[in-house]
Amino acid sequence: MDLLQYTFFQHALLGSLLASIACGLVGTYIVTRRLVFISGGLTHASFGGIGLGLYTGMPPILSAALFAVLSAFGVEWLSKRKDMREDSAIAVFWTLGMALGIMFTFLSPGFTPDLSAYLFGNILTITSGDIALLGGLSAVLAIFFALYLRPIVSIAFDREFARSQGLPVAFFEYALMLFIALTIVACLRMVGIMLVISLLTIPQMTANLFAHRFQRIIWLSIAIGYLSCLGGLLLSFYLNVPSGASIIFFSILIYAVCKLGKSLYIAHLKSGNRQ
Repeated sequence: MDLLQYTFFQHALLGSLLASIACGLVGTYIVTRRLVFISGGLTHASFGGIGLGLYTGMPPILSAALFAVLSAFGVEWLSKRKDMREDSAIAVFWTLGMALGIMFTFLSPGFTPDLSAYLFGNILTITSGDIALLGGLSAVLAIFFALYLRPIVSIAFDREFARSQGLPVAFFEYALMLFIALTIVACLRMVGIMLVISLLTIPQMTANLFAHRFQRIIWLSIAIGYLSCLGGLLLSFYLNVPSGASIIFFSILIYAVCKLGKSLYIAHLKSGNRQ
């Protein structure tokens, strides 16, 4: 409890809650629509924006957001073309972003900057600006999902059915790709480029063990995501390890325990029915 008196830890708790809300909403769509590979591509493509920001003097988060959004739209546009497969389009932006990020980083004037904060994250270093960004994004996402939940669910499960119902499928797909890109960038300072995709998928996978309705998965994944952040923070404090890695490790631990517990429960029910 003594940790609560520190401002950086208060920021970490609030940032964890807001990130859990944003990732819970967007991540449920990602897992349902099976866009995990696309999200991984956008995560690594944003590294090009970080390198560009360091080279030009722009705020790296802003340049990463611009690069990630343009990459998201590019992947969505290329994946609709008949002459290019979706995984090929993802690979183009994935490798391009990483290559440009490395090049711009080493071309930046002065000493080579420390990229560990962007690659692996550190939730204890988030600022009031990061919290404001996460808060604004979480509020916009909550409003968007509350207003258009039915179309989002229809598109996530069956795009052709949604198109037959007269829904503007292309608009929602581009809008959701925009939100995916912004959520990834907003969480970079927390868990980093290498680990942010886990925050968008593992809590949802855990929630899907106990719920199958879209709305319930959202609520459960938000709770599981926040629990993972809290457990990871405490683990980071006691073991003196990077917070981003400990958060993801704790989320995987929760998934493993829940998966094992459910398997044992099902086995117990089957053995009881046989008897």
